[in-house]
Amino acid sequence: MRFGLVVFPGSNCDTDAFQAVSTFPGATARYLWHKDTGFDDVDAVVLPGGFSYGDYLRCGAIARFSPIMEAVRGFAADGGLVLGICNGFQILTEAGLLP
Repeated sequence: MRFGLVVFPGSNCDTDAFQAVSTFPGATARYLWHKDTGFDDVDAVVLPGGFSYGDYLRCGAIARFSPIMEAVRGFAADGGLVLGICNGFQILTEAGLLP
């Protein structure tokens, strides 16, 4: 399985998540920068924890407007696997991907 880990300014658990998913047999991982506009080489997207953009407005409220999130929304709509951990879950909620 190929994992893509989204990194926002203020993310602080991205390295831990990278190491965790890399331990799965046959797994590979790469970082997806918040300014990226797309990706086509991952089977699952992980939004790790931390404090995206310092959580200055609301948790995840600013991160949801990052260019990468449009690609994540499309990936999820196509049935792609998306995991949000801590602040990543909050970002997914702000992005309208979770109830």
